[in-house]
Amino acid sequence: MEGEEDMNIPPRIAIGIIILFHIVGLAGLLLPATQPLFLQIVPIHLLLMLGVIVFSHHKLSSSFGIFILLIFWLGFLAEWIGVHKGWLFGSYAYDTTLGVKLSGIPLMIGINWFLLIYATGVAMQRSRLKSPFFRVITGAAVLVLLDLLIEPIAIKFDYWHWNSPAIPLKNYICWFLVSMVMLYIFEQFRFKKQSIAAPVLLVTEFVFFGLLNLVVILL
Repeated sequence: MEGEEDMNIPPRIAIGIIILFHIVGLAGLLLPATQPLFLQIVPIHLLLMLGVIVFSHHKLSSSFGIFILLIFWLGFLAEWIGVHKGWLFGSYAYDTTLGVKLSGIPLMIGINWFLLIYATGVAMQRSRLKSPFFRVITGAAVLVLLDLLIEPIAIKFDYWHWNSPAIPLKNYICWFLVSMVMLYIFEQFRFKKQSIAAPVLLVTEFVFFGLLNLVVILL
């Protein structure tokens, strides 16, 4: 079709890159000698995952590019509202680990939202759930579960900090609602059934942050 290119990374290679770099990242963050370096390259890791996911998408097209930009800026806007207005998530601010900021919001956070929404959207697409409504609701719930694992690690490694003694319940409610909106948008684009690489990224994120919690937070 006009406006589309087939530049796919084979799923096996994409999955190998995803798993390998998460294993390396996990080891690097757990070793005291290498932890400072690996915290500095968190943005590079996110950019690498972006490249792997984009180029494992079946048929690169203008509509996929629009989807990426839409989710990037929606995620960025949600975080801007959260940080500067406090209407979403709670009272928090970003630290240095996620890199370059625009108006106090790391640009990488938009990329992170895209990766999470796309990976979850494809996972739901490949599930047995036939109803778009249940795919959106289930996907949003999955992302809240992932955020439960991300939050303690993000605080410890200076991704962001909360201006309150505990992570507010509002954070998880808003994560659910914002994820619902973005997953609904994913459904509207009606992408052809996509590579297993994206769901593997989602599962790998659960394992990655789960193990970090186990080792760094609990031990």
